Amino acid sequence: MSFQDKSLQCSDCGREFTFSVEDQEFFQSKGYTNEPKRCPECRQARKSERYGNGGNSYGNGGYGYRSPRQMFPAVCAECGKETEVPFEPRGDRPVYCSDCYRKVRSSR
Repeated sequence: MSFQDKSLQCSDCGREFTFSVEDQEFFQSKGYTNEPKRCPECRQARKSERYGNGGNSYGNGGYGYRSPRQMFPAVCAECGKETEVPFEPRGDRPVYCSDCYRKVRSSR
């Protein structure tokens, strides 16, 4: 199949953009059957809205960067060591450091 550059209109901003031969070949290689509805700038803006971090949502490296988890200070209910946990302790349930959590979890 022979492709030619196509001029398309962005459904978000209304500007015309080129759906290049290279992009068409890429879409075909991925099995995509629809042409893009948005220009590259609006596609990137939409990804940023959905995922934050410039549109990247997984891991790090080529496929993104996820901001670090918010950690909360806590005192281990088992050994008394100061630790941090990825949730806000409520006070009605015990919180464990990672070592004690492993011990408690394996004994269940």
